[in-house]
Amino acid sequence: MKTLVILAHPNIDASRVNQRWKQELGKQASEITIHEIYREYPDWNINVSKEQKLLEAYDHVILQFPLYWYSYPPLLKKWFDDVFAYGWAYGSKGNKLHGKKLGLAMSIGDKKVNYTRDGSVSFTVDEVIAPFKASINHVGAVALPYFAVFGASFQATDEEINQSAQEYLRYIRKHQDEVDNEPYVAKYRVHW
Repeated sequence: MKTLVILAHPNIDASRVNQRWKQELGKQASEITIHEIYREYPDWNINVSKEQKLLEAYDHVILQFPLYWYSYPPLLKKWFDDVFAYGWAYGSKGNKLHGKKLGLAMSIGDKKVNYTRDGSVSFTVDEVIAPFKASINHVGAVALPYFAVFGASFQATDEEINQSAQEYLRYIRKHQDEVDNEPYVAKYRVHW
């Protein structure tokens, strides 16, 4: 089964983590298709029909993005609003995403310890991404556990980012065929 990765980064050329992940996934063209919505729609005029047909062609979809003010980048929000339309994604006749596996792959700038009740964010990642999970459930898709790397803004070394790219590829392959409920956080030596 091939995987579709919807890549939503407003400035991929300046990204250390998402750019490296893209490079690694690009080596796997026979099993992974990368669709960059910021490159595809620089004018923000989303071709809804094209996006819906693309989603219909895959059973395994990953949304890759930097966690952006505890949410997702603005074009990805617009993409959701436009593409997950009534009558197509939900409603009495909207069943095109039923049973598809959807996951999130996020680069998170802050430390993992801050995404706890006692941390500076005061919310867990699962709580922050609740709107994604609710949307995925609403359209009848299967919500996969998220993949994340913390410290993406400035703490992670190049070696750690390279390791996270390998782990991201393992995450995708694991969830192409199976579903579990555990988040997959990149595991590398932490320097903070």
